[in-house]
Amino acid sequence: MRIVVLSGAGISAASGIPTFRDALTGLWARFDAERLATEAAFRADPALVWGWYRWRAAMVAAALPNAAHAGVAALADDGHDVVVVTQNVDDLHERAGSTEVLHLHGRLLASRCIGCDARCEPDPILAAPAPPEGGSREAPPTCAACDQPFRPDVVWFGEALPGDAWDAAADAVSACELLVVVGTSSLVWPAAGLPDLALRNGTPVLEINPMTTPLLPRADAHWATTASAGIARLRARLAQTPHDPRTASSL
Repeated sequence: MRIVVLSGAGISAASGIPTFRDALTGLWARFDAERLATEAAFRADPALVWGWYRWRAAMVAAALPNAAHAGVAALADDGHDVVVVTQNVDDLHERAGSTEVLHLHGRLLASRCIGCDARCEPDPILAAPAPPEGGSREAPPTCAACDQPFRPDVVWFGEALPGDAWDAAADAVSACELLVVVGTSSLVWPAAGLPDLALRNGTPVLEINPMTTPLLPRADAHWATTASAGIARLRARLAQTPHDPRTASSL
């Protein structure tokens, strides 16, 4: 079966990755995460914002994929054609074994020049030494080509999504036989519109989320459970008739 998994912050919560709604700690406790994640904040205080992203990148690098990430990867082992469309900037889907992963909001473990988009190896966002536990201010490195600072390769508030990732995500959703929406609030656009694209095509939409979201009234099924429990349940359900699209509509 052709399956698209649309994942959000909730799928990585069990790995210890905080969401933007979680209170910041250490040096960042007095800051609003949404105000740090802007180009204006970076240009106003590059050391503050780069230091924050270096701290977050170190946290992600130390985290491990959880059972939900492993379960999503295992869907491909079960014989399904799986594309992961994620709003997360971590690499836990890839480390769990998923091979087709589209990052709508960029990648935290990568950086690029704010002036010319140049990259360098090894990537400076993970350069040694690692930031202290509570974080620290760090001046970002500058580009050898244009002398502009490096920035995290993520989508900041107010920026457009990467066009290639968005187009690939929309194509995957248009072609799939089941859309699984897991761990996302369904509040962040334009990603929140992908389920509507599936629904317009008559594709079943399964939402896995212990919380109530705006998608609930429109989804074909809502499982009020954790990401790991929901993905395990989905695998068990699909194992009964793994290649029958009618299975999806009866979830």
